[in-house]
Amino acid sequence: SALVMYGSYAKRIWDPTYPWAPTPEERQKFFDLIQQGWGGVVDASIMAPSRAGDERFKEWWATFLRRSASPGAALAFAKMNTQIDITNILPTIRVPTLIVHRAGDLDANVGGARYMARQIPGAKYVELPGDDHLPFVGNQETILDEIEKFLDGIRHVPLVDRVLATVLCLNVIGSTGAAKLREHELRDSFLSLTTKELERFRGREIETSEHTVLAGFDGPARAIRAACSIRNSARQFGIEIKAGLHTGECDTINEKLAGTAVEMSAQIAAKARAGEVLVSSTVTDLVAGSGIQFEDRGAHPLRGT
Repeated sequence: SALVMYGSYAKRIWDPTYPWAPTPEERQKFFDLIQQGWGGVVDASIMAPSRAGDERFKEWWATFLRRSASPGAALAFAKMNTQIDITNILPTIRVPTLIVHRAGDLDANVGGARYMARQIPGAKYVELPGDDHLPFVGNQETILDEIEKFLDGIRHVPLVDRVLATVLCLNVIGSTGAAKLREHELRDSFLSLTTKELERFRGREIETSEHTVLAGFDGPARAIRAACSIRNSARQFGIEIKAGLHTGECDTINEKLAGTAVEMSAQIAAKARAGEVLVSSTVTDLVAGSGIQFEDRGAHPLRGT
């Protein structure tokens, strides 16, 4: 597997550590433009400045926008993108990576692409001339040629044995209610419902002990929803649990996950309160725009960080 990015960015709002993103005021102007002008050419002069004077292209672009989303959906999508921040994840990427960017891109500042190339280990960075953000405007053949050369060169690279995953750690606290379950009944009920929920949310079991289950997911939002569902189902059986989640690099050993992310999820679970699904700040950054709501629990030191 490999990663190819074109016209990309790691963050969509300015801060001192990432000065290539738009300021909050600039994003608000873009939101206003969507609200007031969706259905017209909107940002054609930013996305494709080389075609900004082409009336036929502008008519096509306006039609494309109208057919792609309603004004409300376009605004919601733009606001969701504004919350994106993957800066903490970049150093953990362990697949061959190509970053292609046009030097004069008016929508995604080239400085952000150069930053990502520095942060992703071993990334190949190709900077091309041009101001257009849309890959199908301007010299698209050059972009395709770079991607083809890159993919041809990695076809025979051995598979990397490290992956980025979200790890869920579940801890059983005990049984509740007037009639408490016996120890083996508590364990069996918990493991049975957890197995079903992991299958439903496409989680992969890593390790199971008497009162703890570790599982891996390919997406943090799915992992959070699985944890909440397991917690709610457990309560119906009179079982109280707590959970911790973290997203990070994991080693794959005999189809199992191991490493710092697994250890950190266990530490986070240990700090959770009864019935709580506690996640790291990395997880909250990755699910921005998902609709999942969080309550800030402050900073907590973790071993190994």
